[in-house]
Amino acid sequence: MTHDHDLVLRPTAAQTHAALNPPPGRNGGDLVVETLQGLGATTVFGLPGQHALGMFDALRRSSLSYVGLRVENNTGFAADAYGRITGEVAPLLLSTGPGALTSLAALQEAAAGSSPVLAIGSQIPVAGLGGGRHGYLHELRDQQASFRDVVKSVHTVRTQSQIPSAIAAAWESALTAPHGPVWVEIPQDVLLAETALPVVTAVDATPDEIVPRPELTAVATDLLSRAERPAIIAGGGVVRSDASGKLLALAERLNAPVVTTFGGKGAFPWEHPLSLRSWLEDRHTTDFLEDADVLLVVGSGLGELSSNYHTFKPRGRVIQIEADLGKLESNHPALGIHADARLALSALLETADERPDPAAPERVRSVLAAVRERIDGQGLTLEQDVLASVRAALPDASPSFWDMTILAYWAWSAFDARRPNTMHSAQGAGGLGYGFPAALGAAAADPTRPVLAVSGDGGAMYSIAELATARQYNLDVTWLIVDDGGYGILREYMADAFGEATGTELARPDFVALAESFGVPGVRTSPERLRDDLAKALAEPGPSVVVLPALLRMFAPTHLG
Repeated sequence: MTHDHDLVLRPTAAQTHAALNPPPGRNGGDLVVETLQGLGATTVFGLPGQHALGMFDALRRSSLSYVGLRVENNTGFAADAYGRITGEVAPLLLSTGPGALTSLAALQEAAAGSSPVLAIGSQIPVAGLGGGRHGYLHELRDQQASFRDVVKSVHTVRTQSQIPSAIAAAWESALTAPHGPVWVEIPQDVLLAETALPVVTAVDATPDEIVPRPELTAVATDLLSRAERPAIIAGGGVVRSDASGKLLALAERLNAPVVTTFGGKGAFPWEHPLSLRSWLEDRHTTDFLEDADVLLVVGSGLGELSSNYHTFKPRGRVIQIEADLGKLESNHPALGIHADARLALSALLETADERPDPAAPERVRSVLAAVRERIDGQGLTLEQDVLASVRAALPDASPSFWDMTILAYWAWSAFDARRPNTMHSAQGAGGLGYGFPAALGAAAADPTRPVLAVSGDGGAMYSIAELATARQYNLDVTWLIVDDGGYGILREYMADAFGEATGTELARPDFVALAESFGVPGVRTSPERLRDDLAKALAEPGPSVVVLPALLRMFAPTHLG
């Protein structure tokens, strides 16, 4: 009897000839690049360094498009956005030591946001590995140790023959739900040495799907069908698994109100009668979710932001669908279903009964009205007008990338993303500097639509160097910089907590003049002109900068009382 796993495809005569007669002038870097091409990569991000030059030399002999940024951390943010927008692996080429370590904050954000980034870093020569102190440039005792707590998996190469398999294993790891960043490191001499190995052709690294257990989905379906007050929390896993349509169908069948987390923006239509939108930092929403007798949580671990800073205490039965096994029941007891969101929602749809509930839309309207009354009572017209101007100027299909800034905090709760996978922020790890380089990565992924980046002046200073990148590649990104002269949210936090802020006030450049010095058009706007100026900038091809001098405030929190 012949089994499928016993079958071996025989090479053709042409393939045999090519394998026995590889082209001259190739090195270990070519094996890296050929493997990436064989896996289906089309674009790589990176920043060259001495130990990594073998990979960069090989790029010119490949068909891969290269996007090089000016700082490794920004390069990682760009790769992160490419992975989020495309759902494909984003290769990231880095050098040893300082170059590798500078990428760590970006890889932490990719891990928190489940973005499939394949970081390939160089290493000191093989002779220096093992923890000895040989004094090589960029030497670390254990470079991998710096990455193990950040990425999904670490893959080590010590010989050229290991390169294709190690990269394929890393690729598969990055694409296995939940997606995430992975780390591969290859010594300098392995990359530089001439190779006689055959050219790497097609490589298979298809991850297995995480299928829900049928006995669990049967229990979940029964609970939801019999519920009196069901509700749904939709997280980023719904967006990443392209399950928004299935979520909509299930919510309508059950007449279950839906709130989206900040990472799940766009997973459910904002104006739908069952949409509670994203007001998770509001006690009215928290109370509503606590009152649900059955709460379905899809693609969220109910972390700090999604649980109103851990003040959320569900009283009913919780069903949690999550691809990250470590997040199942990590914050609340639940019927935990380890599965990809799309597959689990499909299973629920197959057996869920229609659940009539004509009162559900009215209950949703009541919550949203209470939220609106609370916000309107705080005199925050400027903030709401600015956010409305951004929404009006941004085309529905255009993605936006938000730094850690007050306007982004407003956007988490109050911005209508309109379409899935179009609003992204650094709320996963919470580091500064994400918005602009991430937007550059998104523009490289899809040059057919303009991209918006939103930063404060403090966060913008992390990314100024990337104006050169935007100009060099003519990437269609409009960068909105809200200039309030400091770290605005930290200023507000410290003033509220201590009565006075320390270390939050910043000297900053003339951002318009600075942009123009890079050959990037810039304009200083006002709240009254913002909509028109932003729309004009987005309509013009290529990079641009719009600077809004404004002192914005946050709405009052509801988790402190």
